[in-house]
Amino acid sequence: MGKTKDKILSTALDLFNSQGMAKVTLRTIAQTIGISQGNLNYHFKRREDIVEALYFEIVEGINEAIANSIKPNNPLEGVFLTTRTIMLTFYKYHFFLLDFVLIMRAHKKIKIHYQKLIKQRETEFLGMIEILIDKGLIRKPLFSNEYNNLFKRFQILSDFWMSSVVVKKGKVTKASVNEYSETIYQSIFPYLTVKGQELYKSVSLPNLD
Repeated sequence: MGKTKDKILSTALDLFNSQGMAKVTLRTIAQTIGISQGNLNYHFKRREDIVEALYFEIVEGINEAIANSIKPNNPLEGVFLTTRTIMLTFYKYHFFLLDFVLIMRAHKKIKIHYQKLIKQRETEFLGMIEILIDKGLIRKPLFSNEYNNLFKRFQILSDFWMSSVVVKKGKVTKASVNEYSETIYQSIFPYLTVKGQELYKSVSLPNLD
């Protein structure tokens, strides 16, 4: 039973990624797997249930990345690696970002969870900033809500960078992950202290193939 459910999710993910959500129905998924729609409905009654299951897979993967974000020897490297892991997670589930607005309009459960999650992510981000300030790697804020607004810029980039790639280049590749990861890396540089800038320059992350 578990294998069938996993097969449904992996097949749906492939179809959503390759065709977009609008073109994929429960029947499409069932026919691709080679099972009856009744068998599929035993595991997932609605397409929305499949999308929700995939969404929570994304959340779980990102939670694990954030939990391991601060490295004791080089905390900036931990931040950068976390960013890369998050963007690779979205690359694996890229239908979610490409159909982001559609999903938020159509899936109330996901929208409510996402809105709460963003508040949690902001708290985690500001906590990370405080750690980096305490370590002398990031300067203290110069004005009210400076780092709250930095989080908002990162959030917008995270949610919509993939749409930008598709508009400009037609499809998302791992090279796109490299490019936009670097964009995020460089966005933090103006906030670093001299000590932080030196540590930043020592970080060397290989490009993805």
